Amino acid sequence: MKFAYLIEPPFNYHAPDSAVTGSDVELARHVLGELGHEFEPVEAEFAELLPGLATDRWRMTTGLFATEERQKLALFSRPIWALPDGILLANGNPLDISGYTSLATTSARVAVIRDQVQHRSAVQFGVSPDRILIFETYQEAAQAVNAGVADAYVSVARAHLGYLAQNPHLKLDVVTVPPSEKPPAKGSFGFALHDTALCQAADEILLAFIGSPRHRAMMETFGFTNADIDLLFE
Repeated sequence: MKFAYLIEPPFNYHAPDSAVTGSDVELARHVLGELGHEFEPVEAEFAELLPGLATDRWRMTTGLFATEERQKLALFSRPIWALPDGILLANGNPLDISGYTSLATTSARVAVIRDQVQHRSAVQFGVSPDRILIFETYQEAAQAVNAGVADAYVSVARAHLGYLAQNPHLKLDVVTVPPSEKPPAKGSFGFALHDTALCQAADEILLAFIGSPRHRAMMETFGFTNADIDLLFE
Protein backbone atom coordinates (compact mmCIF):
# COMPACT_ATOMS: atom_id res chain seq x y z
CA MET A 1 0.00 0.00 0.00
CA LYS A 2 1.42 3.38 -1.00
CA PHE A 3 2.24 5.90 1.74
CA ALA A 4 3.10 9.46 0.63
CA TYR A 5 5.77 11.32 2.55
CA LEU A 6 7.90 14.44 2.15
CA ILE A 7 11.50 14.81 3.29
CA GLU A 8 11.21 16.41 6.71
CA PRO A 9 13.27 14.81 9.48
CA PRO A 10 12.54 13.39 11.96
CA PHE A 11 9.15 12.56 10.48
CA ASN A 12 10.37 11.27 7.13
CA TYR A 13 13.87 11.07 5.65
CA HIS A 14 16.46 8.83 3.99
CA ALA A 15 18.80 6.89 6.26
CA PRO A 16 22.51 6.60 5.31
CA ASP A 17 21.71 3.35 3.48
CA SER A 18 19.00 5.24 1.49
CA ALA A 19 16.17 3.44 3.26
CA VAL A 20 13.13 5.61 4.01
CA THR A 21 12.55 6.04 7.74
CA GLY A 22 11.34 8.56 10.31
CA SER A 23 8.71 8.70 13.04
CA ASP A 24 5.76 8.99 10.64
CA VAL A 25 7.19 6.37 8.29
CA GLU A 26 7.76 3.80 11.02
CA LEU A 27 4.38 4.42 12.62
CA ALA A 28 2.66 4.06 9.25
CA ARG A 29 4.71 0.93 8.55
CA HIS A 30 3.47 -0.52 11.85
CA VAL A 31 -0.17 0.35 11.15
CA LEU A 32 -0.21 -1.06 7.62
CA GLY A 33 1.75 -4.12 8.71
CA GLU A 34 -0.81 -4.84 11.42
CA LEU A 35 -3.51 -4.55 8.76
CA GLY A 36 -1.68 -7.02 6.52
CA HIS A 37 -0.63 -4.57 3.83
CA GLU A 38 2.79 -4.31 2.19
CA PHE A 39 4.29 -0.88 2.88
CA GLU A 40 5.40 1.21 -0.13
CA PRO A 41 6.67 4.74 0.63
CA VAL A 42 6.34 7.33 -2.14
CA GLU A 43 8.19 10.65 -1.92
CA ALA A 44 6.10 13.72 -2.75
CA GLU A 45 6.02 17.47 -2.20
CA PHE A 46 3.68 19.00 0.35
CA ALA A 47 1.31 20.42 -2.25
CA GLU A 48 0.82 16.96 -3.78
CA LEU A 49 -0.21 15.09 -0.63
CA LEU A 50 -3.97 15.66 -0.52
CA PRO A 51 -4.53 15.81 -4.30
CA GLY A 52 -2.69 12.49 -4.53
CA LEU A 53 -5.22 10.90 -2.18
CA ALA A 54 -8.11 12.16 -4.28
CA THR A 55 -6.62 10.68 -7.45
CA ASP A 56 -5.60 7.37 -5.81
CA ARG A 57 -1.87 7.91 -6.31
CA TRP A 58 -1.49 6.71 -2.71
CA ARG A 59 -3.80 5.56 0.10
CA MET A 60 -2.24 7.29 3.12
CA THR A 61 -0.14 10.38 3.81
CA THR A 62 2.36 11.48 6.39
CA GLY A 63 1.04 13.42 9.36
CA LEU A 64 -0.74 16.71 8.64
CA PHE A 65 -2.61 19.23 10.72
CA ALA A 66 -6.29 18.35 10.22
CA THR A 67 -7.56 21.88 9.62
CA GLU A 68 -11.21 22.53 8.85
CA GLU A 69 -10.30 23.29 5.23
CA ARG A 70 -8.32 20.06 4.82
CA GLN A 71 -11.12 18.00 6.32
CA LYS A 72 -13.15 18.91 3.25
CA LEU A 73 -10.50 17.21 1.10
CA ALA A 74 -9.50 14.16 3.13
CA LEU A 75 -10.22 11.95 6.12
CA PHE A 76 -7.82 12.07 9.06
CA SER A 77 -6.83 9.50 11.65
CA ARG A 78 -6.70 10.10 15.37
CA PRO A 79 -3.72 12.36 16.21
CA ILE A 80 -0.24 10.84 15.98
CA TRP A 81 1.74 13.77 17.42
CA ALA A 82 1.22 17.16 19.09
CA LEU A 83 3.97 19.70 18.58
CA PRO A 84 4.71 23.41 18.88
CA ASP A 85 5.82 25.55 15.98
CA GLY A 86 9.42 26.69 15.75
CA ILE A 87 11.52 29.26 13.94
CA LEU A 88 14.81 28.34 12.26
CA LEU A 89 17.25 31.26 12.24
CA ALA A 90 20.92 32.20 12.33
CA ASN A 91 23.07 31.36 15.33
CA GLY A 92 22.76 33.92 18.09
CA ASN A 93 19.29 35.04 16.96
CA PRO A 94 20.52 38.44 15.71
CA LEU A 95 16.99 39.84 15.28
CA ASP A 96 15.98 38.74 18.81
CA ILE A 97 12.97 36.75 17.60
CA SER A 98 10.95 34.98 20.30
CA GLY A 99 7.84 33.93 18.37
CA TYR A 100 5.40 35.00 15.67
CA THR A 101 4.55 38.31 17.34
CA SER A 102 8.14 39.49 17.53
CA LEU A 103 8.75 38.13 14.03
CA ALA A 104 6.03 40.46 12.74
CA THR A 105 7.70 43.50 14.29
CA THR A 106 11.09 42.92 12.64
CA SER A 107 12.25 43.35 9.08
CA ALA A 108 12.91 39.60 8.81
CA ARG A 109 12.41 37.82 5.52
CA VAL A 110 10.37 34.76 6.47
CA ALA A 111 10.55 31.44 4.64
CA VAL A 112 7.45 29.22 4.56
CA ILE A 113 6.20 26.16 2.71
CA ARG A 114 3.28 27.03 0.48
CA ASP A 115 -0.07 26.63 2.29
CA GLN A 116 1.35 24.99 5.40
CA VAL A 117 -0.32 26.01 8.66
CA GLN A 118 2.75 28.02 9.67
CA HIS A 119 2.47 30.08 6.47
CA ARG A 120 -1.01 31.12 7.53
CA SER A 121 0.05 31.66 11.14
CA ALA A 122 2.77 34.07 10.04
CA VAL A 123 0.21 36.10 8.09
CA GLN A 124 -2.32 36.01 10.94
CA PHE A 125 0.26 37.31 13.41
CA GLY A 126 1.02 40.24 11.14
CA VAL A 127 4.07 39.29 9.08
CA SER A 128 3.84 41.44 5.97
CA PRO A 129 3.18 39.37 2.81
CA ASP A 130 6.01 41.18 1.02
CA ARG A 131 8.46 39.70 3.56
CA ILE A 132 7.24 36.11 3.09
CA LEU A 133 9.29 33.87 0.80
CA ILE A 134 7.38 30.79 -0.39
CA PHE A 135 9.11 27.46 -1.01
CA GLU A 136 7.90 24.00 -1.98
CA THR A 137 10.14 21.81 0.21
CA TYR A 138 11.66 21.86 3.68
CA GLN A 139 15.20 21.65 2.29
CA GLU A 140 14.72 24.69 0.05
CA ALA A 141 13.40 26.82 2.89
CA ALA A 142 16.09 25.73 5.35
CA GLN A 143 18.82 26.31 2.78
CA ALA A 144 17.45 29.82 2.20
CA VAL A 145 18.06 30.63 5.87
CA ASN A 146 21.49 29.04 5.80
CA ALA A 147 22.42 31.07 2.72
CA GLY A 148 21.08 34.33 4.16
CA VAL A 149 18.33 34.61 1.54
CA ALA A 150 15.78 34.37 4.37
CA ASP A 151 16.20 35.42 8.00
CA ALA A 152 13.79 32.89 9.49
CA TYR A 153 11.83 29.79 8.54
CA VAL A 154 8.60 28.92 10.37
CA SER A 155 7.62 25.27 10.62
CA VAL A 156 7.28 22.63 13.35
CA ALA A 157 10.03 22.95 15.98
CA ARG A 158 10.64 19.20 15.93
CA ALA A 159 11.30 19.31 12.18
CA HIS A 160 13.91 22.03 12.66
CA LEU A 161 15.59 20.09 15.46
CA GLY A 162 15.60 16.96 13.32
CA TYR A 163 17.15 18.86 10.43
CA LEU A 164 19.91 20.31 12.60
CA ALA A 165 20.60 16.92 14.15
CA GLN A 166 21.32 15.63 10.65
CA ASN A 167 23.26 18.76 9.69
CA PRO A 168 25.26 19.72 12.80
CA HIS A 169 27.72 21.77 10.74
CA LEU A 170 25.10 24.42 9.98
CA LYS A 171 25.29 27.59 12.06
CA LEU A 172 21.58 27.77 12.76
CA ASP A 173 19.39 27.84 15.88
CA VAL A 174 15.76 27.07 16.67
CA VAL A 175 13.35 29.20 18.69
CA THR A 176 10.23 27.37 19.89
CA VAL A 177 7.01 29.38 19.66
CA PRO A 178 5.69 29.75 23.23
CA PRO A 179 2.38 28.03 24.05
CA SER A 180 1.00 31.35 25.30
CA GLU A 181 1.24 32.58 21.71
CA LYS A 182 0.24 29.40 19.88
CA PRO A 183 -0.38 26.07 21.66
CA PRO A 184 1.06 22.81 20.30
CA ALA A 185 -1.10 21.43 17.48
CA LYS A 186 -1.97 17.84 16.67
CA GLY A 187 -1.24 16.08 13.40
CA SER A 188 -2.85 13.01 11.81
CA PHE A 189 -2.40 10.61 8.92
CA GLY A 190 -4.47 11.51 5.86
CA PHE A 191 -6.75 9.24 3.81
CA ALA A 192 -9.00 9.76 0.79
CA LEU A 193 -12.56 10.83 1.51
CA HIS A 194 -13.84 7.55 0.06
CA ASP A 195 -11.42 5.41 2.10
CA THR A 196 -13.47 5.30 5.31
CA ALA A 197 -12.79 1.62 6.05
CA LEU A 198 -9.01 2.05 5.90
CA CYS A 199 -9.10 5.17 8.08
CA GLN A 200 -11.23 3.44 10.70
CA ALA A 201 -9.02 0.34 10.68
CA ALA A 202 -5.91 2.49 11.09
CA ASP A 203 -7.55 4.28 14.01
CA GLU A 204 -8.12 0.99 15.81
CA ILE A 205 -4.42 0.11 15.48
CA LEU A 206 -3.36 3.58 16.60
CA LEU A 207 -5.68 3.51 19.60
CA ALA A 208 -4.02 0.34 20.87
CA PHE A 209 -0.46 1.40 20.03
CA ILE A 210 0.00 5.12 20.75
CA GLY A 211 1.28 5.71 24.25
CA SER A 212 2.35 2.09 24.72
CA PRO A 213 5.91 1.29 25.82
CA ARG A 214 6.71 0.04 22.32
CA HIS A 215 5.39 3.24 20.75
CA ARG A 216 7.31 5.43 23.19
CA ALA A 217 10.52 3.52 22.47
CA MET A 218 9.97 3.92 18.73
CA MET A 219 9.41 7.66 19.03
CA GLU A 220 12.36 8.13 21.34
CA THR A 221 14.69 7.02 18.56
CA PHE A 222 13.49 10.05 16.57
CA GLY A 223 13.90 12.57 19.39
CA PHE A 224 10.40 12.55 20.86
CA THR A 225 10.13 12.61 24.66
CA ASN A 226 7.47 11.12 26.89
CA ALA A 227 6.27 14.68 27.48
CA ASP A 228 5.83 15.13 23.72
CA ILE A 229 3.71 11.97 23.54
CA ASP A 230 1.70 12.86 26.63
CA LEU A 231 0.46 15.99 24.82
CA LEU A 232 -1.69 13.64 22.72
CA PHE A 233 -3.74 12.79 25.81
CA GLU A 234 -4.43 16.34 26.93
